[in-house]
Amino acid sequence: MASHLKVQQQKQKPNLPPGFRFHPKDMEIIIFYLIPKVLKKDFDTTVVREVDLKKYEPWNLPNEVNMGEKERYFFSQKDLKYPNGIQTNRAMNAGYWKATGKDKEIILPPTKSPIGMKKTLVF
Repeated sequence: MASHLKVQQQKQKPNLPPGFRFHPKDMEIIIFYLIPKVLKKDFDTTVVREVDLKKYEPWNLPNEVNMGEKERYFFSQKDLKYPNGIQTNRAMNAGYWKATGKDKEIILPPTKSPIGMKKTLVF
């Protein structure tokens, strides 16, 4: 029972130095978090955790994802709308996530080559 409480407390408040702020650039998110996650390399998951978006409504996410002030960062598995299709399922119990605006290309500065795309979603 005590070990369960300790794990839950660590989930809510990571052990970070006073004054720590998490404001990564888009390129840093890809290089230091997304690539190690995809390649299954070890990295610190207290800052960017995995969250199943199907389990949480948007107003409950801040309780589950504790890093960031204006923006929240987390990994989430892509859910397909149809088993053999490519369309993403973004439906929730109370509504759905809708893509808005143009996708933003994320560029690696020294080579000026694209390393990812940023999509903005609204609920």
